[in-house]
Amino acid sequence: MKHFILTVIVSIPSVLCGQSLSELYKKVSPSVVVIETEEKVKDTDGHVSYLDSQGSGVLISDQGEILTAAHVVNNAEHITVIFQGGERVPAEVVRLAIVADVALVKLVYFNVNYPAVELGDSDLVDIGDDIFIIGAPFGIEYSLSKGIISGIGEERSRMAGFTFAEFFQTDAAINQGNSGGPMFNMEGEVIGLVSYIVSESGGFDGIGFAATSNITKQLVVDSDRRWTGINGVLVDREMARLLNVPQPGGILVQSVVALSPAFMADLRGGDIPLYLGGRELNIGGDIILEVNDIPIVSEGSIITLIKSILSMDEAERNSFKLKILRAGKIQEVMLKFPGE
Repeated sequence: MKHFILTVIVSIPSVLCGQSLSELYKKVSPSVVVIETEEKVKDTDGHVSYLDSQGSGVLISDQGEILTAAHVVNNAEHITVIFQGGERVPAEVVRLAIVADVALVKLVYFNVNYPAVELGDSDLVDIGDDIFIIGAPFGIEYSLSKGIISGIGEERSRMAGFTFAEFFQTDAAINQGNSGGPMFNMEGEVIGLVSYIVSESGGFDGIGFAATSNITKQLVVDSDRRWTGINGVLVDREMARLLNVPQPGGILVQSVVALSPAFMADLRGGDIPLYLGGRELNIGGDIILEVNDIPIVSEGSIITLIKSILSMDEAERNSFKLKILRAGKIQEVMLKFPGE
């Protein structure tokens, strides 16, 4: 007599193994916010106007702390956070890291009862993992898109092997207005912040990127780095020669946010547009030559400066001495931080 063993393989839908996507959305969407900003811009004739922009963010603490993308708030003179119920609350930048495109802003007051989300461990994320994103693409608030982790990459300093940015690649739909919005894992934890897309059409082409939660925690949540209000670019040797900079590098100040520490230090941005290497720069403003006697001449000197700041005690980080080049003359200014 023959005996047959019948093996039955049962496929259990993933939604039965945990919360469904709709349940997760209902749970975490109240922590997602819309961020409206107002930026002062100046045209070639010197006329000043204001540019309104919109991005997304996510509430991470009961102290009113919100994570978003650096490019959403870096040049903003006014920031307004809008909650799901329609409440509008002003906010200010606390910390910001352009290199990874992440920022921490804080509400001026916080008496709205909305839940904060948990930050997950992005080191546990693998390619192929399911994720979802909530944001405001094209101003359509609290839109949900779903996808997978398509890739994981990092950017390191060529000089010191210092990891300064780490990104998840995803096929989840990302469009204008999604910037700064949270990327969630299927446990409802934030594992990334939407940063940018790669597109030939100008819209979503299936390749989007989000800064990982761990690099975000390292740079703007757990870090005590300060926001200066400076929007600047690193000057290389060739640009330094063209701008008559008396050293092979520096930081060319593009703009300064009103009432920021840089503004209070009387640092000045440029107002003369220059097209160089396929990008538009503003020249005519200050060029930062040194910070606390450390010459800023290359990426390596930036790393040296960061290490120097990390070795300081709290009192030493209250102010910094800057040597600048302004209108062909070298000057010194003090960059001080509020509340100190």
